[in-house]
Amino acid sequence: MNTFDGKVAAITGAGSGIGRALAIALAQRGAALALSDVDAAGLQETVALLPAGARRCTTAIVDVANRDAVFAWAEACRTEHGQVNLLFNNAGVALAAMAETARLADVEWLMNINFWGVVHGTQAFLPHLRSSGDGHIVNISSAFGLLAMPTQSAYNAAKFAVRGYTEALRMELELQRAPVSATCVMPGGIATRIVGKQRIAPDVEGFSGLDLASFRARGEHMIQRTPPPEAARQILAGVQRNARRVLVGRDARMADLLVRLLGPAYQALVIGGARQARRRAEQRRQAQA
Repeated sequence: MNTFDGKVAAITGAGSGIGRALAIALAQRGAALALSDVDAAGLQETVALLPAGARRCTTAIVDVANRDAVFAWAEACRTEHGQVNLLFNNAGVALAAMAETARLADVEWLMNINFWGVVHGTQAFLPHLRSSGDGHIVNISSAFGLLAMPTQSAYNAAKFAVRGYTEALRMELELQRAPVSATCVMPGGIATRIVGKQRIAPDVEGFSGLDLASFRARGEHMIQRTPPPEAARQILAGVQRNARRVLVGRDARMADLLVRLLGPAYQALVIGGARQARRRAEQRRQAQA
């Protein structure tokens, strides 16, 4: 896909973060937009930020965990725009919890959005992308789809799953010589609201050595690495070169290199870093006592 001008792009999670940045970047490049989110106010803020003279933009309140809702939205997009060329399965949530004690309801909530949302979107839109004659699916995984982290077992599971799902999808499309391709995006820390809005299980406090407010604040600080507009630029450049995988940010590239070089031994480095962080947290508490 050499140009986005005149193409129609469907984006989930378009009410903030990467989804919003993608919407703005695509509108600037001449694409029409079909935007969805569960946040109506966020969607309207995104629309208000689109450049003057942007092509048609439609919005819909869609919970990607709801298969029927996603299929209905896909049909509406095709009806309203005449075709759909691009799908960005971007909607996502975060959960910090211990693998042993995580509430099943919380794990299912995350998986239903972060993994099943990708499956629902892909299956709902793929027939329309095929019929366009020039289609592309972009599934957002994560650097945490490359390596695992303590307290992130559910998030890791979903993002590893998105990675495997997208790589298999890409090969199937190539074997079929379909007029559609697929790219898996692995962002590192992107300055979005995902950490600020994540669910945190109570026992994370004792495990991490941080109170829940400090745990959340540390996470928010750690993701302030790549601005969403720069993430969108890198993602769209990856689509144009038909990349199989796009690593967004230096931290994502470092994670990829670490796993390639060390294999499972990277876990020892993660454990060492976590222990140091706990010691520092304990020292701060003692100094404040």
